[in-house]
Amino acid sequence: MIKISDFRFQILAAMAFVFGMSSCSSSNDEPEVPVATQVAGSYTGTETLTVMGEADESTETIEFTKATDVSVDVTLPKYGEGMMTVPALPVKGISLTKSGNTITGKLDKYEGTVKTADGSEKAYTISDITVIFNDKTVVMTFSQKYGNMPFAFDGQFTGTRK
Repeated sequence: MIKISDFRFQILAAMAFVFGMSSCSSSNDEPEVPVATQVAGSYTGTETLTVMGEADESTETIEFTKATDVSVDVTLPKYGEGMMTVPALPVKGISLTKSGNTITGKLDKYEGTVKTADGSEKAYTISDITVIFNDKTVVMTFSQKYGNMPFAFDGQFTGTRK
């Protein structure tokens, strides 16, 4: 015969087991998705390049790819025509930080070389890069100097993730 005190003990033990096995975790217990993963993707919008006060706008799609958990790479689209063509320019290692819902990328300077249509190599510098991701939008500002061009282009890209 089961005594009442034994029965209460069994019920309390069963309740403790059930509560101990149930998940009390919140979304805060789950690891956050790396910032680079959160922003990686294609963004379509307007790129404005300005040199010596003259601005030229074009519709572009720019792809941000995850380099590490806290950095992205991007390739600036080609610009111009004929002999005045600037090829697509890769930029690697834009460091990311997150504050609230905004992820900000910064890179002081990136230097590289690219092959031109005739097979020669030209140096380029992309500097003062700032990228602000907020929800599904991005605003990126930068300065680019290609080859022996006497002036730098100031650029801004504003786009929305596809």
